[in-house]
Order: sequence, then structure tokens, then C-alpha cells
Amino acid sequence: MATKNPPIYMVGGSKGGVGKSFVTLALVDYLRRMDVNVVLVETDTSNPDVMKAVHDEIECASCDLDDVSGWIDFVNFCDTHRDAAVIVNTAARSQTGVMQYGGTLASTLDDLARRLVVLWVINRQRDSLELLLRFGATFPNAVTHVVRNGYFGAPEKFTLYRESNLRKAIEARGQSLDFPDLADRVADELRSQRLSIRKAAETMHIGERAELLRWRALFSTMFARVMADTSPAGEVPGRERSPVSRRQG
Repeated sequence: MATKNPPIYMVGGSKGGVGKSFVTLALVDYLRRMDVNVVLVETDTSNPDVMKAVHDEIECASCDLDDVSGWIDFVNFCDTHRDAAVIVNTAARSQTGVMQYGGTLASTLDDLARRLVVLWVINRQRDSLELLLRFGATFPNAVTHVVRNGYFGAPEKFTLYRESNLRKAIEARGQSLDFPDLADRVADELRSQRLSIRKAAETMHIGERAELLRWRALFSTMFARVMADTSPAGEVPGRERSPVSRRQG
């Protein structure tokens, strides 16, 4: 299904180990099964696991967002693929580059006629939230969803986020989402063999495949909520100031 100027989905979190790569793999899988034309921008140039898993299924580009040239390449790639949803897997170290050069993307969203949708993956620690506040200052018009990674526990264990003013601000415009946990042995196989979820569903042993499909059904329900909030193709949000960029207590 080709639509004009679908969103740019940026999977963020800035710090390593929160689960950005698995959320990115899952989003690629979900959109493809929804018959959406998808391309990937891999910004983890030192360990491009997601790109290696899906490069033979969708078109990919590698962009170093620590450097201004990488942001220019990123914007040009989005312009070249206006009929595709662009999924961005961000590197753990990308926050400095975002602060210095992220305006290159923010200032061109109107010209691209694109909406920026952020999926910010968190664990239960405070720095995940603090990094989101800094990110929001660069992209004040992004629609931001916070993704609690179930690997780190049930939603009620994310106490810092649940009790924060940031959660209230996020939910005024976006959503708090819960990404399901995946059995370690299946996650390890995905990671070590650099499998896409589509390929894993075809090649894993029956027990592992059953667990993979259980996980896939759960994350599909989560992403369906995100898609329900996405504006019609080509619609660009007004210059409303994002709650994420406001000063939080």
C-alpha cells in the first residue's frame, strides 16, 4: 500500500540497552504486514544489527547522526522516498548529534510534508526520562509516545515515569505504550543470527516460533494504537508546541 508522505518513525531512547533495536525490528515487521511501503535509516553505524537483519527485505540507508553530513543524507533519503514510511533506528550515542544538528530535520519537515512520530523506549531509570526532555527541545512538534519495555518489568514497576509530570505531558498528545517481553532464548536467536521477524517466523523451531508469534501478536496490538493516532497521509501538524519540550517538574 503506497501512501503519499507517510510519517517518519524515529525509535529513540539515546542510551544503550533499553531495547530500541527490538522495537525497530518489530515496527518494520508490523508495517510490512499492514502492506505499508517501508524503508529503514540505520544510525548505529558501529553495530548496525537492524540493517543487517532486514537489508535483503527493504531498502536501507546508513547515516551517522553524530555528523551534520549524516543529517543531510537522512533528510535527502526521506525526500527520495516520499511514498514510504521511514523508520529510524537511533544509536545510543546520538543525543549530542541531535542537539547540535537535529534542526536539519526539524526545519525540513514542512517541506517534506512529513509528520515525525517518536517512539521513545525507556527502562525504569531516571536518565531515560531526562534524555527525552532534551530530545523534545529539538523536535517540539513531534508526536511522542513513550514505550515501556516489558523486559524491565510490568508497567506498574515504572514508578518514576508513572508518577512524573512528563507522563502527563506525553499522554496529552501521545501515548504511554507497553512493549511485550520476549523469551530470552528467542531474543538471543534473533540477535545472534541477525534475523528479521519475518524470517524468524519461517525458520525457527516450532517452540521458539510459537513464542515469537505470541510476542508478535502483542506488539501488533501496541502498534495498532500508534497507527490509530497517526494523521492522514500528507497532513502536517500545526505549529503547536509539544508538551515534551515544556519545562517539567
